[in-house]
Amino acid sequence: MFRTMKKYLLTILILTISVVSFGQDKGNFFQRIRNVFVVHDTVYVFSGPVVPDTLFTPVPFDDSFFDEDEDELDEPLGGIPTPYDTLDTDDKFRKVVLFDNYTWAYFDIDKPEIPDSLDAEYWNTDFIHVVGVEMKDIPDEVDLMLVDSTHGFCIPHPGQVTSTFKWRKRRPHRGVDINLNTGDAVYAAFDGVVRVAMPTRMSGGYGNVIVIRHVNGLETYYGHLSKYIVKSGDIVKAGELIGYGGSTGRSSGPHLHFETRYMGQAFDPERIFDFQKGTLREESITLKKHYFNCNSHYGQTDSQSLAASKKPPQNSGGSKSSGSKVYYKVKSGDTLSRIAKRHGTTVKKLCQLNGIRETKKLQIGQRLRVK
Repeated sequence: MFRTMKKYLLTILILTISVVSFGQDKGNFFQRIRNVFVVHDTVYVFSGPVVPDTLFTPVPFDDSFFDEDEDELDEPLGGIPTPYDTLDTDDKFRKVVLFDNYTWAYFDIDKPEIPDSLDAEYWNTDFIHVVGVEMKDIPDEVDLMLVDSTHGFCIPHPGQVTSTFKWRKRRPHRGVDINLNTGDAVYAAFDGVVRVAMPTRMSGGYGNVIVIRHVNGLETYYGHLSKYIVKSGDIVKAGELIGYGGSTGRSSGPHLHFETRYMGQAFDPERIFDFQKGTLREESITLKKHYFNCNSHYGQTDSQSLAASKKPPQNSGGSKSSGSKVYYKVKSGDTLSRIAKRHGTTVKKLCQLNGIRETKKLQIGQRLRVK
């Protein structure tokens, strides 16, 4: 009984010391377990060359290593330990690997390479849409690399597309709807950083929504979630679980509303993904300015897309356009803050466009210029 208690106490002691000795242990880590790799919390062992015993300093806990007279550890034995479990740490890209001889080591799971400049421009965590970008600021063409040797992709959810990028009931539907059940897993499409993770009460029609900015400047939206498990500023890897499907916000049933945007402007996600096959259409894409129009969609030729983009907008009801200006009719429960978020602008900008103060009390039916 005494020896058993000592084993458990010593195990706890070593795991406690591991937190303190992290910085010292990091340098020798890859030498110590260079024949081990971890995928989705599972430890695997390479069947490569044998690692010399001298690279390990195992601390055995088996009763046979105790001196029965003095209750002290004998000299640790050499050999290559076998990993049998992993423990999480505060860093999701780092695990503690446990070996069958009661030793442990840190192991770094591949962390996406995120450039420091990723959030340098138009980065705002309070608004769903990028604020401050106008169509005239967007180049006529831009080439985006979607995947390469260090950055992969993942279909956000393997389901059928039930509604495409188009005008729908005289409103622009700026993404695709993917069929799912409430609670189904939703994954990050590419490596990136979470810009927005916002609850229904703040997002309006999107419900619980996540917006991820990717290393090429692309942003992806994940709407109507029942729950999200990431927060603004989190680094995420393609294929990482970020939330669960639902029917929050303006939704008639469980589905994932998925959008792709560049500099705040939406384009057809099916230009990037073949959702039916679960594949990427190309490793790169050339975005053209006329793509950022709900009349332009995948399957059209460039000339067809360009012609379609010149058609007059079909929106009516809530927001109405007059030339290049866009107006909104105030509804019950609207505030300047809510209207600003819905249209990707700021309260200050709304006040400037309409010549009003931030304390202005809105009237139902009042017409406000929003762009």
